[in-house]
Amino acid sequence: MSHEILVVDAKDNVATALRPLEQGEFLEMAVGDSTIKVTILEPIPFGHKIALRDVQRGEPILKYGEVMGLATQRIAKGQHVHVHNVEGLRGRGQQE
Repeated sequence: MSHEILVVDAKDNVATALRPLEQGEFLEMAVGDSTIKVTILEPIPFGHKIALRDVQRGEPILKYGEVMGLATQRIAKGQHVHVHNVEGLRGRGQQE
């Protein structure tokens, strides 16, 4: 099982890269009672997020079991998730 990504909550649809991830890498990780399998579609820098499943435009991005933003475009499983495809919600009055 992989220790290259961090998933805190079984509801999360993104994981955090614990090292730089290269395009084409295949990762497997146990989360709760299930196993996440993902192929990296593009380079992911250390500390950045990767989609664990397909996310549709306008869908919440869940990290640590909390909504951290909304997808501004469709994000494919294995894609880099960052400011280029997520609108943050914190500090805009929507969340406490």
